[in-house]
Amino acid sequence: MAGGTIELVDAGRRLAFSFDDVLAYHGPGSPGGAAIGFQALACALPRLAPDRPAERRAITIATAFGGPGARDAFELVTRAVTGERFRLDPTLARPDRGRVLERFVFRIGLGPQAVTLLLRDGFVTEEFIDLARAETRDAEQDHRLTTLKQQLADRVIACPPGQVFAVG
Repeated sequence: MAGGTIELVDAGRRLAFSFDDVLAYHGPGSPGGAAIGFQALACALPRLAPDRPAERRAITIATAFGGPGARDAFELVTRAVTGERFRLDPTLARPDRGRVLERFVFRIGLGPQAVTLLLRDGFVTEEFIDLARAETRDAEQDHRLTTLKQQLADRVIACPPGQVFAVG
């Protein structure tokens, strides 16, 4: 990652993606999840390929987090969803981390290497989880959830990736 971008190589061509690119691709629905997905890649890829940009189509992703924003960040940057290298895996959840953090587990691989990232405490709130998982919401709750999604995105993007995730 350099200058707020994730740099990769795809068939010998260098590519760079910013968080703004992710938001343009994803749309306004889940900016918090998009920020989490972007920062997960920004944290993992330098660990997996410290001396060069990673090969885009060699990246694999497994996560217990099913949010569409993160999935779209992974797809835009790595093409892992359409390349069938993205896997939603509920068994990666860590209930011992509590209901707020249990699903925010990301296993990102590059060839034979992989790193598991755990979202740190302080980014996602209980109120956010309660509203996001509610089966039904009224208009006021929808508005509040929209606000919380943007606040989550702002918190996540404001920090260096290594402060957002712990390696675990």
